[in-house]
Amino acid sequence: MRRDVFQAIADPTRREIINMIAHKSLSLNSVAENFDVSRPAISKHIKILTECGLIIIKQQGRERYCEANLNTLGEVSDWVSQFKIFWTNKLDALELFLVKDNSSKNKRKQSKK
Repeated sequence: MRRDVFQAIADPTRREIINMIAHKSLSLNSVAENFDVSRPAISKHIKILTECGLIIIKQQGRERYCEANLNTLGEVSDWVSQFKIFWTNKLDALELFLVKDNSSKNKRKQSKK
């Protein structure tokens, strides 16, 4: 199954793994020690993150270390930015409407005096 970065970040455990290794590379055991789930469950999360390209596993002696590859998060950033533009435009239009509406209400109040 082809996985993508959106599937990877959909799970809170995987987001926490990404956050942990974004600061420094950690061995698989070190990652697993930070969670109250089984080692096989963490291995499955790491496998998904690896398939999505968010982490790279490097062998150092007998240990395997996880390193973050956050470049693939650019896809998420690009996707989110289109909605940021959309909502910024909508909220700006709402602000203009409210300012005009408030201004016209004030004018009506002053003309009644």
